[in-house]
Amino acid sequence: MNMKKWMIRLLMAILFIWAMISTFQALSGIKAAAAKAAPASTLEKGLAAIAASQPQPSLDAYDWSNYPKKKVTATGYTAGAESTGKSPDHPGYGITYSGVKVKRDLYSTIAADTSIFPIGTVLYIPGYDFGVVADTGSAIKGNRLDLYFETVSDVYKKWGKQTLDVYIIKMGDGSLTEKELAELNENKTMQVFRQQYIKPETEE
Repeated sequence: MNMKKWMIRLLMAILFIWAMISTFQALSGIKAAAAKAAPASTLEKGLAAIAASQPQPSLDAYDWSNYPKKKVTATGYTAGAESTGKSPDHPGYGITYSGVKVKRDLYSTIAADTSIFPIGTVLYIPGYDFGVVADTGSAIKGNRLDLYFETVSDVYKKWGKQTLDVYIIKMGDGSLTEKELAELNENKTMQVFRQQYIKPETEE
């Protein structure tokens, strides 16, 4: 009889512990998912509202102060020999440290010190739009960024060298793929802001 009672109590204790663990995992999972999704969701909704309310939507209209910011000195670079020492016939021409190709788009590839901004980090850079850390550079140490431009002329005319606050949209996990970069640029909400970067097929 005592053995039967002991077995029942043991079974009840096991079921109670299992129920507590399941409840904790469920609540933790929901909170973690919500915390992870909230910034992207909030950004997308805010930009969608701007796109719907302005005849010529601008990213500058968004309140970026909700994101952490960091003061950096940003310069510009190209895929060419003047910046990388590589010519178009080099096998590594236009290929970043992460393995993706350099790109100037709404979400462009940029270089950073990965001890501060890991590969995959997404920044909003006023006057440049979004930058995704895909590359490194021997001179890019500390609070410095190198922003990709297609030509040397663009580097000088459109940027030069600036010290400014950039906003951290998402910290990277050390990796970036072509698919991830494409998904950022092809997000439906972002297309109205992306028009200036999309070239007609005849220009490509």
